[in-house]
Amino acid sequence: MSGIAGVFSADKEGAAGILFYMLYALQHRGQQSCGIAVSDGGKIEYHKDAGLVNEVFDEESMRHLKGDMAIGHVRMAAKGEGYDYPYVQPIVAGYKKGSLAIVHDGTIANFQSIRKELEDQGCLFQSELDTEVIANLIARNHKDSMADAVNKTVDQLTGSYGFIVMTNGSLYAARDYYGIKPLSIGILNGRYLVASETCAFDSIGAKFVRDMEPGEVVEITEEGLKIIREGDPKRRKLGIFEMVYIARPDSLIDGRSIYLARLNAGKILAKEHPCDADLVIGAPDSGISFAIGYAEASKLPYSEGIIKNRYVGRTFIQPSQDLRDIGVKIKLNPLKEYIENKRLVLVDDSIVRGTTMKRTVKMLRDAGAKEVHIRVGSPPVLYSSKLVTDTPTQEELMAANHSKEEMAKILDCDSLEFISLEGLFEALGGEDFTQACFTGIFPKGANDTEIK
Repeated sequence: MSGIAGVFSADKEGAAGILFYMLYALQHRGQQSCGIAVSDGGKIEYHKDAGLVNEVFDEESMRHLKGDMAIGHVRMAAKGEGYDYPYVQPIVAGYKKGSLAIVHDGTIANFQSIRKELEDQGCLFQSELDTEVIANLIARNHKDSMADAVNKTVDQLTGSYGFIVMTNGSLYAARDYYGIKPLSIGILNGRYLVASETCAFDSIGAKFVRDMEPGEVVEITEEGLKIIREGDPKRRKLGIFEMVYIARPDSLIDGRSIYLARLNAGKILAKEHPCDADLVIGAPDSGISFAIGYAEASKLPYSEGIIKNRYVGRTFIQPSQDLRDIGVKIKLNPLKEYIENKRLVLVDDSIVRGTTMKRTVKMLRDAGAKEVHIRVGSPPVLYSSKLVTDTPTQEELMAANHSKEEMAKILDCDSLEFISLEGLFEALGGEDFTQACFTGIFPKGANDTEIK
């Protein structure tokens, strides 16, 4: 899971500054490393490192990033990936036709087979990133035009991806065949932008133009935007976890409001699984929209109940169990005076490993809650899938290894209920989603045994 953005700026030197704020708005999509690459149509300069956007970039580093084109990346490390320099994006490479920089969000399903073929042909790799494979393919496919090279590369890839390539006066953006990963187009001062989510446009006062269609490839230059491969909205299978967990509530993806989708899911959850309780609270932050909807539909009062330390990142996307445990301990604190002797409905977006939920229930009980009833705004996560986000192995998934009753006992809650898949589809306004984490069903040809 990552956030990507690209800018073609009207300011000949100001693209990096715009990118900085776009990445800041996308920080929720990855908190382990970030980077920006810029170009004035010639040489590519870049700066990248481990850390948050406001930690990696200071006045000194930004001073050297001059150009009217820029691409950027915020990253969550997938399991098995390193955290050191070769794994931090953008990937910048020189080749016989010039140089390119690339940022990528997603998982290339046939990554290993392509990499092996390239290695057999003499290619060297510095990391295990599938982004590096995409960069190699583009360079090798660049015979005539870069547009042809990107199109040929897209033909060779399966899986999920949104990627942006910067080279010689142009940006190229591509969205995967099924649109599993989101990618949107915006405009600022007459110049086009691309980003994983529309909240990145809002952060800089840009106007959202449209979502890229599944399979679409576009070229952005100072003259404007050109479609070099048509997409097909009928193929759309957006990763459902974007709607449930990943995206910011104030974003729009494929014409759907993330906030309203989660609010509606909470309302349907209340109808499917009502509860006799005193108070509804949400698990910060992604569970709050669901909780507000649940409270509205159930006519129960809603309160924060739990205060989140805003300076702690998402514990789910930390790469190791030790880091997740530490993050949970300092992440949340209950409002003891308000929840004491109350029967609580605790609403969250999902239960994956159960680490955070178990500690949250204990925290609420220690604070004096009389009862804790858990309601979840998505169905049980039964299958491992890396197409949408880096879901743990099936052995680590709580619902895959325990019945609902066993889960309730482990979590020490008084009841546990999940929204139905049909209810979630109703809330989202359709069934055009990749739902492999719930059903094990992948879009045809999108998955590969390498990434199960």
